[in-house]
Amino acid sequence: MQTFAHGAAAWGVECPRRPSPVDGVTMAGFRVPDLDALRIVPHPAVTLLLDFGDGTPVLDCATGQQRGSLVAGPGLGTGGAVRARGVDVECVQVRLSPVIARAVLGVSPADLDGAVVPLDDLWGREASRIRERLADVSSWQERFALTDLLLARRYEAGPPVDAEVAWAWHRIVAGHGLTRIDGLADEVGWSRKRLWSRFRSQLGLPPKRAAKLVRFDHAAHRLVAGEGAAHVAADTGYADQSHLHRDVRALTGATPATVAGEPFLAVDDMAWPTRGKAAPPHSYHLSYLHT
Repeated sequence: MQTFAHGAAAWGVECPRRPSPVDGVTMAGFRVPDLDALRIVPHPAVTLLLDFGDGTPVLDCATGQQRGSLVAGPGLGTGGAVRARGVDVECVQVRLSPVIARAVLGVSPADLDGAVVPLDDLWGREASRIRERLADVSSWQERFALTDLLLARRYEAGPPVDAEVAWAWHRIVAGHGLTRIDGLADEVGWSRKRLWSRFRSQLGLPPKRAAKLVRFDHAAHRLVAGEGAAHVAADTGYADQSHLHRDVRALTGATPATVAGEPFLAVDDMAWPTRGKAAPPHSYHLSYLHT
């Protein structure tokens, strides 16, 4: 297990030794002595938190507190409204591509409506069973394997999203949020109204919102890497540094300088070492869509 230093605290961070067999799934294991009311930074994925330790993670949201194993749609933490806290927290955190989230969760990300939802509400007794099984095994690699088995079974039994919707999502991700959104419908041969409606209902957010989150995520990680805000703004499609500042403030409630030091961003290179490096899963091509 690696160690991530946050102030006086040291987080334990573990990664799977091999990629998940389910495209669109990445995960990491965390052992955190004190979360200390840390800001959740929005991310363009569905977050699945599988808690199994003696401590209980708590998310303080605008709608109240949620504890234990949780699910949240893309953009969790928008506006800086969500903080995480807890003592002696142990969990597996899973990032689900919105393309596979409906199949895995059993509901569309749109049904989450931006809220943080207890996993028990979606999976019932199965949520308790996976928590017990994760606690019973002694190694993180076994926990990752158990999680993969669960997600693969649910994914195989769940409904897929439309191929056109999946293709549009991966175009946005591959372009770091700079893809011309108005052209996506033409490229898949659908009307704009149809693509916007299907995208929103199946992935949980409209295409322009998806592109904004993807672009922000790309820019935020470059800020964490130490690049200057003016350079990041110019290189990631913002009109200028003020535009970047406004977007970061709207999404996180903080300035770019503050966001660059947020632990939940700074830990990413350790917890998700392939972030942004692998080719997008389910690489749909127009030739496939029109056959």
